[in-house]
Amino acid sequence: MGTARGQVARVGTVAFQGIEVVDVDVQVTTGGGLPSFQVVGLADKAVAESRERVRSALGALGLALPPKRITVNLAPADLQKEGSHFDLPIALALLIALGVLPGEELAGYAALGELSLDGRLAPVAGVLPAAIHALARDRGLICPAAQGGEAAWADGLEVLAPDSLLALINHFKGSQLLPAPVPRIAEADAAAPDLRDIKGQESAKRALEVAAAGGHNLLMVGPPGAGKSMLAARLPGLLPPLDASEALEVSMIHSVAGALDEGKLLRRRPYRDPHHSASLPALTGGGLRARPGEVSLAHLGVLFLDELPEFSRQTLEALRQPLETGRVSIARANAHVTYPARVQLVAAMNPCRCGYLDDAGLACARAPKCAVDYQARISGPLFDRIDLHVEVPSVSAGDLTLPPPAEGSVEVAARVAAARAVQVSRYASETGAQKIRSNAEADGTLLERVAAPDEAGRTLLGQAVERIRLTARGYHRVLRVARTLADLEGHAQVRRIHVAEALSYRRAAPGRR
Repeated sequence: MGTARGQVARVGTVAFQGIEVVDVDVQVTTGGGLPSFQVVGLADKAVAESRERVRSALGALGLALPPKRITVNLAPADLQKEGSHFDLPIALALLIALGVLPGEELAGYAALGELSLDGRLAPVAGVLPAAIHALARDRGLICPAAQGGEAAWADGLEVLAPDSLLALINHFKGSQLLPAPVPRIAEADAAAPDLRDIKGQESAKRALEVAAAGGHNLLMVGPPGAGKSMLAARLPGLLPPLDASEALEVSMIHSVAGALDEGKLLRRRPYRDPHHSASLPALTGGGLRARPGEVSLAHLGVLFLDELPEFSRQTLEALRQPLETGRVSIARANAHVTYPARVQLVAAMNPCRCGYLDDAGLACARAPKCAVDYQARISGPLFDRIDLHVEVPSVSAGDLTLPPPAEGSVEVAARVAAARAVQVSRYASETGAQKIRSNAEADGTLLERVAAPDEAGRTLLGQAVERIRLTARGYHRVLRVARTLADLEGHAQVRRIHVAEALSYRRAAPGRR
């Protein structure tokens, strides 16, 4: 809201705690004393520097700050204020205090935007969640023109998206009318890699299809050049596009991270592939402002970790909670935030450091001891959270000379979409606060009802528990994969053949007998 009560001018804006939005009241007063310009209210460096940006932007309009003591208070004062989006509400509150804009004209709006020195508005992070929050509070929203399409996705929200501070002033004075922004959506990548490009590796392709159909985590182990990265890059092309609610959920995270390109809502599932040198805050989130990490930016999409053992042990172990709960909690001295992190983990690794464990002519002199040490970098608990483990052998010269396979991503994606539709229909009737989108999200109690195998399958699964020492988590993950295999074949009942194939994807933890 924007009002002027006595000598205090007020404009509403927001602050962010994760993807949660908190109302902030920008209060400006001018009084006697030595000329100064102070910002109070637990502001960080970016907010404190807004004084110079606001001063320069007003100067570009021909307005000079009065030689008075100017105090800007960001209430509530005990809430940490971060980011450059406070520039615009501070400038608007100053304009109200100077009598340039009447406070009543800004009543009912929340404002956010960064000011350039010439008065133009630059994009800021968090416009989409701010728009949804403003709609829930029955307010309008003022944001930069580049992000008007982002804010317009809050249906029914009044959005003002000027490209400069001058355009906004002219709008309120009636000399210029700002057009209503149009919602924008990111176009699909027409050059997405196709599964038809991969020759051979039929077992790996099958595992990739199963992973896509049920949202399962996948680990590929094979020598260098076998095509592990190529297979992972083609997984997003097999997944169904985000529905409307999922697109909004994913786009809100990217908006808070400032990674929403031109304010366009995402429709394709995210695909993130951080380098193995990524730090713990980069992967799970954190830093000074507790920003979302790669695991949150990949929410409802794919997180690909190539050269898995090369990641630091601490970083990999931090993935155990997100893989189990679908969220990541960041606890810092000045912040405690939670981000969604329901990801499909796809990992790739060489069998040993040199990569040629099974090739006597290329393997190093330390084989097979080097393989035990190398694979043991992956802990048993993390390994147990991966549903599918598949060997990716070297591609033979004969496979390379074969013509492209007849079946590509389009055909496999059609089967995946049909299996996903069956899962959505199955879990739609389930009660509970958490929406279940795929078999990979079903818990053990639910699996006992929807994935109970026939008598032969139950017997085989019981034998496997004893022989390969499945944990309770591993047992339920076998049921999840078996349920997905049955969905791909259109069977309502999980059969022995589905349990057998699901068990074929389980391996003993690396480096262990």
